[in-house]
Amino acid sequence: MKKIILLLCFSLLGCQTISEKIDDASDKEEKNLNKFLNGSEYNLKSFMGRPDKIDFKEGSNNRYYIYESKKLNIKCERIFEINYKNKVVGYSSKNCF
Repeated sequence: MKKIILLLCFSLLGCQTISEKIDDASDKEEKNLNKFLNGSEYNLKSFMGRPDKIDFKEGSNNRYYIYESKKLNIKCERIFEINYKNKVVGYSSKNCF
């Protein structure tokens, strides 16, 4: 019985550690992407390179620069919204760590 309780405790601690690492990586990602907010399209492209895709949404004059990569077979996607003044006005990040 003690072995089961001990294994359960280690399992829960391991999950907590993984969760903390994911949270830390997400915070770091957000801080990095925040640097581009209100910056120029030129600065974004200078740092990130040419986007993999450029998307236009119906009813919007903004462009969406999409950067894709893979790490550990997990697809990472970063999307930056560029307004008519060529400024970064928004971003999103999915599965990037």
